[in-house]
Amino acid sequence: MKLCCLAGTLPAVDTVRPPALRPGDSVMLVSPAGPADPAPVARGTQLLESWGLRVVPAPHVYSRHGYLAGTDEVRLADLDAALRDPGIRGVICTRGGYGAQRIVDGLATEGLLADPKLVVGFSDITALHLALWRRARLATVHGPGASWRETRTPAASARSLRDALMSSRPVVVAADPADPTHAVRVPGRATGPLLGGNLSLLVASVGTPDFPDLAGAILLIEDVGEAPYRVDRMLVQLRRAGALRSLAGVAVGQFTDCTDDHQVSIVEVLAEQLGGLGIPVLGGLPVGHGYGQLAVPLGVPATLDTAAGTLTAEPATLGD
Repeated sequence: MKLCCLAGTLPAVDTVRPPALRPGDSVMLVSPAGPADPAPVARGTQLLESWGLRVVPAPHVYSRHGYLAGTDEVRLADLDAALRDPGIRGVICTRGGYGAQRIVDGLATEGLLADPKLVVGFSDITALHLALWRRARLATVHGPGASWRETRTPAASARSLRDALMSSRPVVVAADPADPTHAVRVPGRATGPLLGGNLSLLVASVGTPDFPDLAGAILLIEDVGEAPYRVDRMLVQLRRAGALRSLAGVAVGQFTDCTDDHQVSIVEVLAEQLGGLGIPVLGGLPVGHGYGQLAVPLGVPATLDTAAGTLTAEPATLGD
């Protein structure tokens, strides 16, 4: 198994990269958080199968238990089975919602060093990304899950996810001038491991064993449905906790439906809280809950270039 040393000022660690998926490989659909709607999952299954992948639904992928996709026990059992099964090469979460934090402490991750799997998801799945990074240094993919809706994830989203799963090429994400957060920018160029994901889940992980050491890292943040004052509160919490003290840079993804009745915009909040860190900041990246969401690897060396308007990350996968 090949290992890759991380850039930046993190302690000397190795990123564990799973093999890129190939036609004929089996991927398991799991629901570690909220309950999944079968109709969009069926569309996501068709998409994955069109790439030559064999899709295996976990036994409880459509279970429901209030706002959870089944009890903690069955959600953990499905996730553990997917990570342990040598015949499963990728683990694709159906959706986020809420619930991943309730089960990550029970994950058995020892086998991932010998048999790493591609793990894909976003939103609440940030809790799983963080846990797999801490315990196994596993590179994962922050990207669309199997619950697929063309109204939000068009052809460009599908191409991005396929490339992240089935190639070993670097991933380049260009800032979108049409995104409101495109105005959030502090000039410069930064390199370091790309870590982060959903801002609410990052803040909810402060004080837990899974919150990552962000010294020397490029922090990726995105969110949905959070009023500007709540985003302000979350960024202040990270700053007061010391989490932003030694960052290399900040990659700002989509902040979707983050409005309220106050005359302060999400762009103003992000510019105020991130602009004084003294590091490069690039907004407008189509990563998150918005239209045209793209997939990006986490836990891999990356470069943030505000002059070019790009975030470039090494792949999460190994080639042949």
